[in-house]
Amino acid sequence: MSLQFAVGVAVVGVGATLVMDLWNLFLKVAFGIPSLDLCLLGRWVGHMPAGTFRHERIAAAAPKAGECLVGRVVHYGIGVGLAAALALLTAGDSLLHAALLPALFFGLVTVVFPFFVMQPALGLGVASARTPDPTRARLKSLASHVAFGLGLYVAALPVGRYLGAHP
Repeated sequence: MSLQFAVGVAVVGVGATLVMDLWNLFLKVAFGIPSLDLCLLGRWVGHMPAGTFRHERIAAAAPKAGECLVGRVVHYGIGVGLAAALALLTAGDSLLHAALLPALFFGLVTVVFPFFVMQPALGLGVASARTPDPTRARLKSLASHVAFGLGLYVAALPVGRYLGAHP
């Protein structure tokens, strides 16, 4: 893998995650719909070295030093990792030739991670089943991951032009 390709993956992952974050900010400002507190993501990760991977309620778990920074870094790292997965699955085509529908589909599929890994581990249940309004939480997660897919497409457009010009 070339350095340009690796930088392209990082740019696409960060860009897609930023689009997702902007979507969630819009939902919060316009409709009062809160998003995942990235500090709680950092708290979850902060408990992992001690062997705690699942919580009854992450908000009740002991805070960890630097959890907000850790949460943000992990959030964007996951975005870069998912962009890398898409690039590997498409043999780099997702970076060189951005296509809207495959990017949206991939973004939608990535919702399996919060539904079946993160939300249960944070004490929210499978697909937010233990939240006050599971349907609303599920729809928000689905929409956020579609926004991530849109971000994969939008961020890949300039990256594809750059990589195409620099083989």
